[in-house]
Amino acid sequence: MFTYKYPRAALTVDAIVFVKSETTISVLLIERGREPFKNKWALPGGFVDLDETLEKACIRELEEETGLQVEKMQQFRAYDAIDRDPRHRTISVVYSVQLAGKMPVKGNDDAAQARWFSIDDMPELAFDHADILNDFFGDQ
Repeated sequence: MFTYKYPRAALTVDAIVFVKSETTISVLLIERGREPFKNKWALPGGFVDLDETLEKACIRELEEETGLQVEKMQQFRAYDAIDRDPRHRTISVVYSVQLAGKMPVKGNDDAAQARWFSIDDMPELAFDHADILNDFFGDQ
C-alpha cells in the first residue's frame, strides 16, 4: 500500500433536507450520539468511503442516520475552515434536497435521534452547521 508523505484532510458530506410550507421551512437534523458534540444537533452526514461518489455518500449517510431514502441531491457548497472539526482537518461538501412534505424519520447508526425543526426555532448546532444553514437559506 502506498502512503503519502504529507497529511491529508478528511472528506465528509452533510445533508440539508428541508420542506417549505406557506408559513415556515422545516429542516431535518440529527442528535449526535458520539463525540465530538455528543447530544448536540447537526445536519445528517459523515465520512466519504473510498468507493463512492460524494452524492452517493450523502444519500447513504442520510439513510443510515435517519432512515430517509432519497434518490438524488444537489451539491451546494464546500466548507473548509481549518478548525471546523475539533478532531482533525475536515472538508465537507454539502448537498441539499427539498421534499414535498415531512417524512417519518428515526435516529439510527451514530445518530441518537432524528427530528424536523422549524428554521425559526433551531437548537444550538454542532460544528459550523448553523453557518451552513444561514448560507443556504440566505441564498434561496
